Amino acid sequence: MSHELGRLEDLPQDYRDDLKNLNLVPLWPSLRAVLPPGVPTRATQAVHWPYATLKPLLLKAGELTPIEKAERRVLVLANPGHGLENMKASPAIYLGMQLLLPGEWAPSHRHTPNAVRMIVEGEGAYTTVDGEKCPMRRGDLILTPTGLWHEHGHDGSDPVVWLDVLDLPLVYYMEASYHINGSRQTVKQGSGDRAWTRAGVVPTQVFRRSDKRYPMLRYPWSATRAALVEMAANEPQLDCVQVTYVNPETGDDAENILGFYALMLKPGQTLALPARSPAQVFHLIEGAVDVSTCGKRFELVEADTCCAPGYEPVTLSNRSADQPAFVFIADESPLHRKLGVYEVR
Repeated sequence: MSHELGRLEDLPQDYRDDLKNLNLVPLWPSLRAVLPPGVPTRATQAVHWPYATLKPLLLKAGELTPIEKAERRVLVLANPGHGLENMKASPAIYLGMQLLLPGEWAPSHRHTPNAVRMIVEGEGAYTTVDGEKCPMRRGDLILTPTGLWHEHGHDGSDPVVWLDVLDLPLVYYMEASYHINGSRQTVKQGSGDRAWTRAGVVPTQVFRRSDKRYPMLRYPWSATRAALVEMAANEPQLDCVQVTYVNPETGDDAENILGFYALMLKPGQTLALPARSPAQVFHLIEGAVDVSTCGKRFELVEADTCCAPGYEPVTLSNRSADQPAFVFIADESPLHRKLGVYEVR
């Protein structure tokens, strides 16, 4: 079949006017745009957000805008391919770098988009999610899933910064995005990261398993890092030392739209990741890593973030010859699998 399809301007003007007046659109002039051959049309660009250039502007925001005027003091990491005003890193991923200063409290609310917090730097802050107080330390991953009350507080002495990762673009596109304000939460005793402490065993009270949808809300970096180091030592032949953040009760992805992972690069290692359908985000927790994709190379240092569009291979290279590097990854894999479009090329 010919790839040369009829154009809109080939149709008589009176016919086009009749279609427009009835809210009708001919498909064939746009068919190749919405169903291109072989590879999807992608607006997502490969972009690098260096933390060294971002941090001063974030701290300046702390001087210019009190928390009472901001509610959440965030600089959005927007992908220019989608238009900065749309505040997207990819079709389904929103990224924001959030600042909380000593003594501040970001009030309780809940919303329909799912969110996670990857802690970038600082100590003394916490997030309370559904009554569970989750301390914030560098590299920790904290979930604030859809519909759960959450608030942020800071009892320490230095600024705390974290990376927000939400499925906001998708939920907004579905016309399902909203929030509800709440009052300060009462903190409950206990925490999921202490209850689920070892792989292969789960809490079982009188033979009953938990029915909580999100039994673990905080994933301490100390435990995740130790798991990666032990994997590398136990199986030195592994090319890819990687873990997935999951629901410890079910083994499913930690949240239901976006996937979250931690990856260790051995000293001097170069790792070629295949082209996959989901877009993905890379945030460097420790080390120095080059990220190459779409003909670009980003030299990441600690706390830097970059993204890559789907259907593109990515190469990660540890620039250190004697120290491992640790990368946090977020992608759209759970969504793609649910829709049946997940693909590895």
